Amino acid sequence: MIPDFDSAAEAAKLRAQTRAIRKRNYSQRKSVLDVYKGELCSMYKDGARGSELVRWLKSKKITVAHSTVLRYVKKQTPNG
Repeated sequence: MIPDFDSAAEAAKLRAQTRAIRKRNYSQRKSVLDVYKGELCSMYKDGARGSELVRWLKSKKITVAHSTVLRYVKKQTPNG
């Protein structure tokens, strides 16, 4: 056994490294919806529902969940 080896401290250091590695940074990612941001926001402001926006995106060959579209649009519009 190695003298002056603190296994608890080493394990804590490794756990901290693992958390740093696994932490996702979504703020730097680009969304596939960014290409259609203007269209989606204007259609939403004009009364289009989330399911209609999903159907419109499907015509553009983009498959996303209903909740994803609503979350994206509400995040992009100032009054959500």
